[in-house]
Amino acid sequence: MMRLIVCIATYSNQIEGVKGHIFTKIGFRDWKHKSTLKDHVGLIDSAHNQAFAKCTNLMNQKQSISHVISSQSSSQQKNYRTRLTVVLDCTRFLLMQGLSSRGHDESKESLNKGNLIELLNWYATHRKKINEVLFSNAPENDQMTSPSIHKDLVNCCAVETTRSMINEMGDSLFSILVDESRDNSIKEQMAVVLRFVDKSGQVKERLLGIFHIADTCAQSLKDAIDAMFSTHGLSISSLRGQGYDGASNMSGEFNGLKALILRENPCAMYIHCFAHQLQLAVVSVAHRNVMLSDLFNMLAIIVNLVGASCKHVDALLTSYHVEILERLNIEELSGGTGQFQEMSLTRPGDTRWGSHLKTVTRFISMFNVIIDVLENISEDGISLQQKSMAIKQMDIMQDFQFVFSLHFMFEIIAITDDLSQALQKKDQDIHNAMRLLKLYKYALQNMRDNGWDTLLSKVIQFCVDRHISVPDIDDIVVSKGRPRRASQQVTYYHCFYVDLFCYVIDSILQELNDRFSETTTKLFTCISCLSPRDSFAAFDVCKLVRLAQLYPMDFNSEELLLLRPQLDKFLMLVRMDEAFFNLKSISCVAQKLVETGSSCYFSLVYRLITLVLILPVATTSVERVFSTMNLIKNDLRNKMGDEMLNDNLVVYMERDLFMKLENETILQRFQNM
Repeated sequence: MMRLIVCIATYSNQIEGVKGHIFTKIGFRDWKHKSTLKDHVGLIDSAHNQAFAKCTNLMNQKQSISHVISSQSSSQQKNYRTRLTVVLDCTRFLLMQGLSSRGHDESKESLNKGNLIELLNWYATHRKKINEVLFSNAPENDQMTSPSIHKDLVNCCAVETTRSMINEMGDSLFSILVDESRDNSIKEQMAVVLRFVDKSGQVKERLLGIFHIADTCAQSLKDAIDAMFSTHGLSISSLRGQGYDGASNMSGEFNGLKALILRENPCAMYIHCFAHQLQLAVVSVAHRNVMLSDLFNMLAIIVNLVGASCKHVDALLTSYHVEILERLNIEELSGGTGQFQEMSLTRPGDTRWGSHLKTVTRFISMFNVIIDVLENISEDGISLQQKSMAIKQMDIMQDFQFVFSLHFMFEIIAITDDLSQALQKKDQDIHNAMRLLKLYKYALQNMRDNGWDTLLSKVIQFCVDRHISVPDIDDIVVSKGRPRRASQQVTYYHCFYVDLFCYVIDSILQELNDRFSETTTKLFTCISCLSPRDSFAAFDVCKLVRLAQLYPMDFNSEELLLLRPQLDKFLMLVRMDEAFFNLKSISCVAQKLVETGSSCYFSLVYRLITLVLILPVATTSVERVFSTMNLIKNDLRNKMGDEMLNDNLVVYMERDLFMKLENETILQRFQNM
């Protein structure tokens, strides 16, 4: 109140001159004549009222210059935050879908400014407030849509995703899965995947990142891995497993990547990819047998011949469609949603899991259709060589040997595919993989002992339905290339049963035993003791103690002494507690230990179980990274930089972690850049 009187008096003094001293210096004392106060106040435009209005304005902070500037700054910050959040939301959507962001022409006149700008425009048209913030009131230098800002946002998304993965792993031990492949711009990229057990006891395989390497020698790969570990704060001393393919630079005994890491960390056990070994075992046997080698050569030739032109492919699809309709009309087939979709012939690849099964299956299901197309090519081919090739392949396909080999390989690969699909699961543990491999060997042996008659009758019925001549199984095979007198007399039964059926199955079994020699080592023998099947029937304390002795960095002498009584108590628990009944795998045991809180009580046993679980089984996760790399860095985006490619891949592959990230976390990192 005193400040108000002083301000009013001051202004009155300035306006009224000497009379103003009554209120500023002398003071008003003539209270008998109080009416003079009203005279002093006066009308609206009097000096007193003018001074009072100016004082009121001065004390009103909302009308001050500093407040106006501050208000404008706060509004701009709010709009900036809104624009940045909207751009981040659109960026997150594009990253989740693996889509490109920028366009080749982002000018105002362009009809396609790229996915990011077009998505922002679409968003703005449906939200009036967003439209005002993004375009109407946004300064030219603060629209948050420049390529550099977008790259920074993508990098923040990838860094925070990787950070979440590192936090998920914590201080756990881990294994690495490594492989290299060329991207669309013919640059060699190395992918590194971590396999670990999280805090809930589940096995996880996460992409750490990809790294461009100029040289694929073992030392270059080792240096790249060290650089990635240093970037993310990981130590090679925590490494307990290595999973690679059979390339010499990876699995070389003396100078391979495996050997270099083992010299630094002897506890980093090397496991050759089970799925890769399985594929190579079947393929190598097929190429060693003359009839099966001819089969796959003919399949490749026919695929190239039929798929050589759009006209041939259209004829194939049309004939297949007509055949399906005819078989549906006579109720030979039953219809259903998603069945009998368009199919084309696929070329088998030695390292592409499942490609051989797909090729053989489609040749069997489209056999009549392929014959029709070859017949059309033999009549309407563009060249005499093409016509001659079509006639030759048609004769080969209508031969009993081709049909038998085709069905025989289908039976072999169908059994293999079940095992291959099981091995490619991310949470597959090494013991279950060994059990599945043993089951596969049993299935092959059972086929050898009891599957001949079933296979032969199926092939004969197939040939009869398609008017293919079937030889008498006891007739003598006419040898080609030498006089009959000098040739060995062999029956069709001996040719197909002994030289093909038995020989191939025996060779595959032998190849599997040679390639999976690890199953006989001390490590894998001890691991089988942790199997929960049949109430832990295979549990052996002595073998499990020997297993712990293989990890001197994780079990010291004192802990080895404590491990034996802890294993005894653990066995009593799992056989008494109903929570541990009917478990299927070692990973289920680990999860139950965490759920029941027993992992803290049996800490040494849980540590031993996690060491078993992190041993790699297959490099399927790395192959999935390369498949995704071809999706993201395609022909239209082949100039993408290495850092941008890594950021896109990390976010796309680890979408479950990325979805849990809050915008505020990403924006905070962006602001700190």
